[in-house]
Amino acid sequence: MDPIIAVFVILAVAIVAFVSGRIPIGLVAVGVAVALWATGVLTLPEALAGFGDPMVIFIATLFVMSEALDATGVTVWIAQRVVGRAGTDRRRLTVVIGAIVALLTAFISINGAVAALIPVVVVVALRAGIVPSRLLIPLAFMASAGSLLTLTGTPVNIIVSDLAAQAGGRPFGFFEFALAGLPVLVCTIAIVALGGHRLLPERDPEHLSGVTDAGAKARLLRESYAVDLDTHALFSAQEGVIEVLIAPRSSLIGREIYPGMTTREEDLVILAVRRGGKAPDAASDPNRTTTLEAGDAVLVQGPWAALERYARSPDIIAVTPPQTLQRVVPLGKGAKRALVILASMVALLATGLIPPAVAGLLAVGALVLTRVLTVPQVYRAVSWTTIVLIAGMIPLSNAFVSTGAAGVIADAVLTMTGGASPILALLVLCVVTIILGQFISNVATVLVVAPIAVSIAQTTDVSVQPFMMALTVAGAAAFLTPIATPVNLMVMQPGGYRFGDYWRLGLPLAIVFLAFAVLYVPLVWPL
Repeated sequence: MDPIIAVFVILAVAIVAFVSGRIPIGLVAVGVAVALWATGVLTLPEALAGFGDPMVIFIATLFVMSEALDATGVTVWIAQRVVGRAGTDRRRLTVVIGAIVALLTAFISINGAVAALIPVVVVVALRAGIVPSRLLIPLAFMASAGSLLTLTGTPVNIIVSDLAAQAGGRPFGFFEFALAGLPVLVCTIAIVALGGHRLLPERDPEHLSGVTDAGAKARLLRESYAVDLDTHALFSAQEGVIEVLIAPRSSLIGREIYPGMTTREEDLVILAVRRGGKAPDAASDPNRTTTLEAGDAVLVQGPWAALERYARSPDIIAVTPPQTLQRVVPLGKGAKRALVILASMVALLATGLIPPAVAGLLAVGALVLTRVLTVPQVYRAVSWTTIVLIAGMIPLSNAFVSTGAAGVIADAVLTMTGGASPILALLVLCVVTIILGQFISNVATVLVVAPIAVSIAQTTDVSVQPFMMALTVAGAAAFLTPIATPVNLMVMQPGGYRFGDYWRLGLPLAIVFLAFAVLYVPLVWPL
């Protein structure tokens, strides 16, 4: 089979597989790499080169950095302090939420920023008397706009910067994306704040599970166990409280305990005991002993590390894992170290002293050595599906260039546009990018379209920089379907959304993004 035809067939099959949703996207990406080798388009080392690409390594380190900020309570602290001061006005809440998610997305992964803010936004919406569905789609859309502020905002930014350098241009600076991203973000927030209530549905949300607020959890435990302690005594950066159930066939069954005694393992303090649905009487004798039975609930307090070890005991069942509780403690243990490491990584990226992948790896190593994260946490933090997707699609992007397939499409676009106007060619490419981005990953979309853009730029003898930046802006306009981006899917269940709820607000935003990509970007990065 002709290599060019093979590339187009593989791309078509991949798009069908992505859209169908029946095959895991990671498997599709690996299948693309294998198919490129099996058809003879690429050699085996070339087909698997994406898995060793420095860009892929750097993206993996960003997931770890996001986990560090989330696990130490940095994201919760930022969200609670700023959102808590926004009052109950929907427009003001929208503006503040947009500013917060943009700030977080600029330095950590977009998925991590939205995941950290979903429970906070739901709590704030309920307290303000607003249906969460009026704030959650705006959260996802404003996060996509915020991802255009820095190099680390989204993997797409890193990809286009790398491709621009490879095509004879230059890599974009760390904050250079903000020249396009900031006005796009301002317009997005304005549209959502002023017209969002007319374009967003009122849906009955699905109830969120888990803990969203340390103070609320502390109040619940005080009421349930009649514990006379304030919130800060229950949850702090150093210590916490967990509720455990005595497991069936536990060795603790039959043991007599009383409030104030310590456990044999880890020296945790027993605060209270609760049997069945009966809450203990706060006025009763605090030294009253209780003989433990299966199903009894016990409230224990101690250092977070000791609580984590205790929760792994086969004798008890933790109602809420200590790691989950620790995440909602603002500026918890290790927060300062995580912030210092983040600032150091950003400084290295901004100055360009070392390659991004090296800066990311140094940051991950520092997080482990300073005990902000454990090695198992590092492995769990990485979204391996995203990593495999990018690594598998990079060879397809390379194949578009090496086989001449990108040149074929570029010639077709130039023929369609008459070859007279690079702006018209840019418009066609951005429209294609936006359409494809509603059904397959924007990362995969940009990886496919970018070589075509490079070929058009070289053919028309114009700079590749505006083409790459325009693709970044167009790639972020994935607003019309819930499957367009992971963050769109994240808010679907908490907001109670349906498939057709996204396009009403998404369509005008997509048009705005397209206008910025085609008309504004060439003014900042001249053709």
